[in-house]
Amino acid sequence: QNRKSVTKLYFYGAGCGTEPPRLMIKDVFLNIFKTAEVLVKEDTFAAIYATADINKKSIVCILGTGSNCSLYDGEAVHQKITSLGYILMDDASGNYFGRQLLRDFYFNKIPKSLAESFAEEFNLGAEEIKTNLYKKSNPTTYLATFAKFVIVHKNEPYIQALINKGLGLFIENQILQFEKVKELPIHFIGSISYFLKEELSLKLDSYGLKLGKILKKPIEGLVSYHQSTN
Repeated sequence: QNRKSVTKLYFYGAGCGTEPPRLMIKDVFLNIFKTAEVLVKEDTFAAIYATADINKKSIVCILGTGSNCSLYDGEAVHQKITSLGYILMDDASGNYFGRQLLRDFYFNKIPKSLAESFAEEFNLGAEEIKTNLYKKSNPTTYLATFAKFVIVHKNEPYIQALINKGLGLFIENQILQFEKVKELPIHFIGSISYFLKEELSLKLDSYGLKLGKILKKPIEGLVSYHQSTN
């Protein structure tokens, strides 16, 4: 019964930047909410609407399971980098840190006591890892589960170096692609940016960049945005 009272429905999701998935998802919702106006957009727009001053230029980044960076010019969204997925991209994301931890563990590059803690907390058997990465459907989510170890142990020198390297890669490969970024606020959405906000702030400062808002999830900002525009 409540479905009939819904007049507008907004959906933001990863992979919704092209027409086929947008139309598919829209059709699914229209079959349920038959009288609603349905708008489907990429998750980047959720990050922008949640954080940016809607009339002002800014850089908006997502640092969660994956990562990306966009320039919002006050009207339109601009991205210069085409993502090639988690294997080649996603610097400083949850799956990036998980991937680096697993590699370093198997290459014996993690300090012994920390490696022991890592092995106690997770099943690091080779078959377990390979099954999750190559036979199951969500390898990015699986890799990102290891990121909590980075957050909990972020004061360890090895982890500090790992964080510093990942954030540096993200800044240099993503944020610095745009011109005059030192003049713009740089906003972030996602658990990695939220739990590593101090490290992120210091790293941005070292590049002369200005940190804007950091939100763990976009929903609160999105609610405010849609309330103000409807």
